[in-house]
Amino acid sequence: MEQVYLDCFIREERGKSKISALRRNGFIPAVVYGRGEQPLNIKCNRSQLIKFLHAHHGGENIIITLRISDIASKKNTIKEKSVLIKDIQFDPLQDTILHIDFHQISLTEKIKTKVPIVAKGEPIGVKRDGGVFAHILWELEIECLPAEIPEKFEVDVSNLQIGESIQVKSLNIPSSVKVLNEPESIVFLVEHPKKVEEVAAKPAEGEVAAPTEPEVIKKEKKEQEAEEEKGSKETPKETPKEKTT
Repeated sequence: MEQVYLDCFIREERGKSKISALRRNGFIPAVVYGRGEQPLNIKCNRSQLIKFLHAHHGGENIIITLRISDIASKKNTIKEKSVLIKDIQFDPLQDTILHIDFHQISLTEKIKTKVPIVAKGEPIGVKRDGGVFAHILWELEIECLPAEIPEKFEVDVSNLQIGESIQVKSLNIPSSVKVLNEPESIVFLVEHPKKVEEVAAKPAEGEVAAPTEPEVIKKEKKEQEAEEEKGSKETPKETPKEKTT
């Protein structure tokens, strides 16, 4: 895995007003956690950070060596920490970065993380036979050394026919990477196309389907109606009695 560097600074600013002023001055507040050490408050130059994230696809699963400068000290000491980006908080209205959490790691200790799974190609069951392609599992949970974390798992799905699937156990995984998902878990699937009559039988959105009577009740109801009709035909009409004087 590629190892990259990001320069940042020890952050002395605390409190809402000072953090707001920090952002106005072109910095992003951040914190480094992990390895049993006290959280370290730092700040990153906004423009440099955005450029870094664009160059490295958002920084996901990339080992970053933070070069942390302490400009407040007389010697301006620099600490280096190997980290992964744990979380990026965005402003929901302006879509700007508000805060970053870094997770400190050791390059010699295995860690658990998730890696995206990407489909390559178009299944023949879709292209030729009109099937429906389903991407079931989007991430693979793995355990390995930080330097061996893949950027993604790319899977060729072009040979998938209708009714066929690709499971976790079928993926091509490096021997240095341990997969934590269940081997039988389905990653990709090509399903049969839905029949027109099945779709037509379903009520439209907002429409309530009329209740149906059980077949036994229908049969009994029809027999009862038939008996009543037969009885009305066979019963003779009562002739009026002659009136005597």
